[in-house]
Amino acid sequence: MSKKSSRRKFIRNSSLAAAGFFIVPRHVLGRGYIAPSDKLRIAGIGVGGKGESDLSAFSKSPNVSIVALCDVDDRQAVESRKRFPNAAYYKDFRVMLEKEKNNIDAVSVSTPDNVHAVATLAAMQLGKHVYTQKPLTHDIYEARMLTEAAKRYKVVTQMGNQGGSGEGVRKAKEIVDAGLIGDVQSAQAWTNRPVWPQGIPTPTGNYEIPKELDWDLWLGPAQKIDYNPAYVPFNWRGWWAFGTGALGDMACHIMDPIYRILPILYPDSVECSMAVNWRVMWNDEQNVDACPPASIIHLNYPRTDGKGDIKVSWHDGGLLPQRPDELLPEEKFGNWDGGVLFIGTKGKLLMDCYGANPRLLPTKLMNEVAMPAETIARVKEGHYLQWVNACIAGYGKGVTSSPFEYAGPFTESILISNLALRSFIIKNPKLKGWDDKWLGRKKLLWDSKNMRITNFDEANQFVKRDYRDGWG
Repeated sequence: MSKKSSRRKFIRNSSLAAAGFFIVPRHVLGRGYIAPSDKLRIAGIGVGGKGESDLSAFSKSPNVSIVALCDVDDRQAVESRKRFPNAAYYKDFRVMLEKEKNNIDAVSVSTPDNVHAVATLAAMQLGKHVYTQKPLTHDIYEARMLTEAAKRYKVVTQMGNQGGSGEGVRKAKEIVDAGLIGDVQSAQAWTNRPVWPQGIPTPTGNYEIPKELDWDLWLGPAQKIDYNPAYVPFNWRGWWAFGTGALGDMACHIMDPIYRILPILYPDSVECSMAVNWRVMWNDEQNVDACPPASIIHLNYPRTDGKGDIKVSWHDGGLLPQRPDELLPEEKFGNWDGGVLFIGTKGKLLMDCYGANPRLLPTKLMNEVAMPAETIARVKEGHYLQWVNACIAGYGKGVTSSPFEYAGPFTESILISNLALRSFIIKNPKLKGWDDKWLGRKKLLWDSKNMRITNFDEANQFVKRDYRDGWG
């Protein structure tokens, strides 16, 4: 048996999947010691900021070795390079995957949203397990593509919405499934995001590219534009070319209980309203590059059990749904980051961000009503090590909370909301200003099978973007 196949057999048979750790017999290597050749070897793409904390979380498992790092900005990679000094370092993930393909088993992707899909797919095509930060993709088409790729390449996948492995969402599902609030007819979600600039004029000016940054690689598949410090390292979230706004940042956390608990898959319609500085807009000082500073989205989901529809609403930028009457004036409506409210035929259920702290309304019912027994297994090891354990167990054996088969359709729902926002104002290239024909302020009807808006064709330009040459 080759060294490579022997190593893979060891990893597959490891009891880490069940226990969260592995102790090699004392007579072999000594108590608690695991040979480096027997560890799950992870490479990180985007290793600053969230990428840094992701790799740190994975490395808490004694069965993990961080063997390669990739970041287009040396300034962002400093801490990860200090923490993992023996890891090979690259700027171009394509070069890293080619050179290290025989030295890695799994890849963590924590780049700006714009690069998620291309980096994730490249890893999957090499047979590598993948953990990709939320939102799974930048475009609706990319989400469908990765959903299909996960099945085709048979690798273990997980999207980085940690609340999906939390205690709260499981307890909430048990409450809903037990019928304590009746049949859920609608749900509302909200967040305090954005906490970065949105709805502002496109940055201008001439700036020298920092020597530590490869700007061309940072752009990835996005169209070529001049470097501007307004985009890096964090505020890219507010620009459609690179980010997905407040929805992309927080909906994968906050709306996860809605999508995970209720019998829904794809919406059949979406409508929106958004904050717009019309004075700036009419003066052509602000174009459609920026995500809006605040918005409200309304989605209609046909129930997968055929029992009607469920209406879901999203609020961001400080906008909130109306407080339920059952909530006392001094009681908190969610938490600082946001919350979720389920409205059923018999009652209401309120949750905080990440699906935390589910409670019946009025909250006194939590002391008066018997809670259902635990029927859903808890993820005691947490979201990160759950993926690690599943990688070691092998495809089809390990379990993750947000595999791409789940995360892909969920992400599509979120990105359909962004499609509606981008369709709200579409500039007519034949006119200097704006006219009502190009203001897509209508309910958009969604054909999920064909990934098309059926009643406003101009909106379909936002289903799939055109990649820059060399990235398609």
